[in-house]
Amino acid sequence: MYSTDHLDIPPLVSAGGTVQLPGSKSISNRVLLLAALSTGHTDITDLLDSDDTQVMLQALSTLGCRVEQRPDGVVRVHGLGGNLPVKTAALFLGNAGTAMRPLTAALAVLACQHGGRFDLSGVARMHERPIGDLVDALRQLGCPITYTLNEGYPPLCLGTGEPTELSIDDAPIQIRGDVSSQFLTALLLALPLAARSRDIHIDVVGELISRPYIEITLNLMRRFGIDVKRDEWKRFTIAAGSQYRSPGRIPVEGDASSASYFIALGAIAPCSPGCDGITIKGVGLASIQGDIRFIEAARLMGADISGDDSALHIRRGAWPLKAIDLDCNHIPDAAMTLAVMALYADGPSTLRNIASWRVKETDRIVAMATECRKLGAMVEEGPDFIRITPPATPSAWSSASIHTYDDHRVAMCFSLAAFNPAGLPVRIEDPKCVGKTFPDYFETLFEVCQTPPANIPVICIDGPTASGKGTLAAALARRLGYHLLDSGALYRLVGLAAERAGLATDDAALRSQDQTDRLGELASSMQVRFTGEHILLDGEDVTEALRSEAAGMAASRVSAVPQVRSALLGLQHDFRKLPGLVADGRDMGTVVFPDAALKVFLTASAGQRALRRHKQLISKGFAVSIDDLLADLIRRDERDSSRSHAPLKSAEDALQLDNSGLSIEQSIEQMLIWWQDKTAFSKV
Repeated sequence: MYSTDHLDIPPLVSAGGTVQLPGSKSISNRVLLLAALSTGHTDITDLLDSDDTQVMLQALSTLGCRVEQRPDGVVRVHGLGGNLPVKTAALFLGNAGTAMRPLTAALAVLACQHGGRFDLSGVARMHERPIGDLVDALRQLGCPITYTLNEGYPPLCLGTGEPTELSIDDAPIQIRGDVSSQFLTALLLALPLAARSRDIHIDVVGELISRPYIEITLNLMRRFGIDVKRDEWKRFTIAAGSQYRSPGRIPVEGDASSASYFIALGAIAPCSPGCDGITIKGVGLASIQGDIRFIEAARLMGADISGDDSALHIRRGAWPLKAIDLDCNHIPDAAMTLAVMALYADGPSTLRNIASWRVKETDRIVAMATECRKLGAMVEEGPDFIRITPPATPSAWSSASIHTYDDHRVAMCFSLAAFNPAGLPVRIEDPKCVGKTFPDYFETLFEVCQTPPANIPVICIDGPTASGKGTLAAALARRLGYHLLDSGALYRLVGLAAERAGLATDDAALRSQDQTDRLGELASSMQVRFTGEHILLDGEDVTEALRSEAAGMAASRVSAVPQVRSALLGLQHDFRKLPGLVADGRDMGTVVFPDAALKVFLTASAGQRALRRHKQLISKGFAVSIDDLLADLIRRDERDSSRSHAPLKSAEDALQLDNSGLSIEQSIEQMLIWWQDKTAFSKV
């Protein structure tokens, strides 16, 4: 998952391939709570691993529920059977509404039955999200609940520490349905704990919004042994004697809301060469999630969608997309994706009945309107609707830095604006917010999107041995969320592979044409993989072997061999992948990526470099002489700068950075300033 402050997405031109969706957040947190309340243990497969599910898992653990993360990926929850091992706890629930609302209801009931007391809180935004209607409903049962900050909002204190008799009679419990369906879901999940001797009725006051999420709740409760009777959408009845029982094993569907971004991608993007659109696995036409009906809306806009029970296939159909006027009550979360699709439509699109957007992670009506305007759209917003008129011409589009409001869906939706017809990049601020539901969203997106190499930005950091280019390049790549090319590692790999193949790399051997040809062939045949901080050669992790001083010296020698450099050139070009690349070496800016947007040449003095290398080796336990290191660096500089093929030198358009007296952070900040000036967001 990206942890950068912002992520710049280059202009994208096509898409194609297969996407495996993460598990549904709505299903994952419901299943976790149901499993905890049940008798017996439940094995959950394909559980979403995200911020919100981690919040729920931590809360259950704090409450004494044992959870096992098994080696096969299965999460085993040992149910409490309605018991309460821990009777006093403070739970921090972040901004997870799917944890705050259901846990409030369940713990309020359990606190009465077992004499518990629980404090529930979250982030600042959670304390702005209303919960008063749910609390009012629970108080009808006699649950003592106190607001500890602001009336009607978390944080809350549930129970008094002493058992309290629940008030169960023939009168139905009333709950508003027009603010958030999570209130009704929370009651439905909790009340089987209270329905011991008589039926419990719930009456919905007003129109029930987001009904498909209630369908998910009822479907899952049925899997755990509770069959709720429903009278239209007005009354729900939980039978006396209800008791949760584990189904033993239960899978979690892929997230239909997350599928909406890739359905939209298939509708917006031309097919990449050799591809036939976007295939989504993990969720299909038989999904129990209401957001699967996003398919209907996408088809109305022109998307070509087919599928089966467990997969979907999407291609661009009508283009431009068709404008729509749609009641979105049935797809409240996925409807946000329609707002970005509307930017590519043939006229104004209106999304109606979306009042629930205002009480989500942020006020989503305001957020979507504000960010669409940045891109050049005209937007009208009302209490429960938004109307979006797309930019009239390609030139009317603007390159925008999208503020994401700590809202995962805002970030994911607006990534699709990178397909704008003006060919402009899009900046997503705080991309890590997608961790709430889809931690690997951007990585998944970039795997199926394509753009010409010239659109993918490259930053080159060149310089002599021990100038710090590797350290700086790695840090800069992390800050920007870009890929990293450590060209020195490639030459070290050639040296290591040569040693293992019995090929000499000393000066005498390198004067042999036959020997240099064989080294070139060896470099061409290497199977190299970079996985995080590890480097694999022919499937073997050789990270540690490459860090030796001998490997560095061998790299310097083989890097002067033209056949080796030519063999590695194509491999180095292959590192130029979305969203961008930071490449370090000695000829990145002059030979490998002469079109790089930013080139930096480090100029630390030989003495300073020798001192740095000495400290580095001493810290690793190597006994070395600083004089020997200095002499070796001078020899390497001479060899690298005098070689006939791609000698070490600064590119004419490179910016010089003498980092002799700079810390790593100071050097990075200078390069970030230079890079910001090169981007379309230099005024941001």
